[in-house]
Amino acid sequence: MTVVFGIAAARLSAGKILSVQRWRSLILSLGFLVLLSACTDTQSTDDVPAEETATRELPTYRMGLDSQHLSRAVERAEELPRTHNLLVARHGEIQFEHHFAGPGPAQAVNVKSVSKSILSALVGIAIDEGYLDGPDQPIEPFFEQYLNEDDDPRKREITVGNLLSMQSGLERTSGGNYGAWVSSSNWVRYKLNQPLRSDPGSSRSYSTGNTHLASAVLTEATGQSTWAFAREHLAEPLGIRLPQWPADPQGIYFGGNDMMISPRDLVRFGELYRKGGYLNGQRIIPHTWIRDSFIPKANSRWSGAGYGYGWFSSLIGDHPAYYGWGYGGQYLYIIPGLELTVVITSDPYSAGGRSHRAELRRIVEEEIVPAAEKGGEMIAEIEKGD
Repeated sequence: MTVVFGIAAARLSAGKILSVQRWRSLILSLGFLVLLSACTDTQSTDDVPAEETATRELPTYRMGLDSQHLSRAVERAEELPRTHNLLVARHGEIQFEHHFAGPGPAQAVNVKSVSKSILSALVGIAIDEGYLDGPDQPIEPFFEQYLNEDDDPRKREITVGNLLSMQSGLERTSGGNYGAWVSSSNWVRYKLNQPLRSDPGSSRSYSTGNTHLASAVLTEATGQSTWAFAREHLAEPLGIRLPQWPADPQGIYFGGNDMMISPRDLVRFGELYRKGGYLNGQRIIPHTWIRDSFIPKANSRWSGAGYGYGWFSSLIGDHPAYYGWGYGGQYLYIIPGLELTVVITSDPYSAGGRSHRAELRRIVEEEIVPAAEKGGEMIAEIEKGD
């Protein structure tokens, strides 16, 4: 960490001006180092009794969270009728929880495209277990029956990593194309039969069809359904519940959408990533996969945020933040530098909702992160007084 800060300082003192993009990349790199420094941290997130669904408020000095900012976060979220739950973990424990409406924090809910971040974890585990060679492995061997000789030969160059980073080049099956895709008799064939709009790996186009292909790859490579693999290699070691979720007509579990998980269990999953893939001394996900998943491979054309293997990345203030988000206002934020994990769930079935999602992001940026910053300052002052 000191070395990286030293390099940055040396560049500036030498009069070499870093571009905004280079400076942003440097700060994000610091975030990776903060994350990796936590890889041997074995403290697990405390479980919260299932019967508690109201606000959990602990003394600010213990929480490391400023109570005024938290109060404003709740007030602002209450103005959004679609909001269901807000959970904040700090230093490895759920320190704040508020249930607004809908299913409570202990109930499994549809987290929509946050599923893509979970699916990415499953691919990383499959690579670690030897079922897959790595993100650069072509998907061709898994779909030979669909990749006919008349197809564009570039389709055979699509890799597992291209699917997770939304860089397959195939026509998207999200947005206006989503309905026709999920109404088809064979989702895998339908996606692979789409024309290539760009060379694989060259540009990003968000499409849930890509991550569904990744689920099909997992099914073929492991000899298990994606749900069975997830339950054995992620849910059980992590101590969370991961109920079955929808599958396509061929029985392949939906890759990248409609996974069911409780907000509390989603916090636990986020904490696993924040701690570099370790829980109580057991490695569940390789920390190298987490690092590579967070590194942006492309940028969203809508928000400008970086996108890696199923994870967005951006700066909140000076803090590198990594997050998954889903339709309707489902969020999982990980901010390693503040030892902070935030989960927000909302009604997943309401149409539209851009203003809702934008306000939730602002609440994280303007209330939750400052709450952690000020709470940390308060703890430092108390410890200094001791």
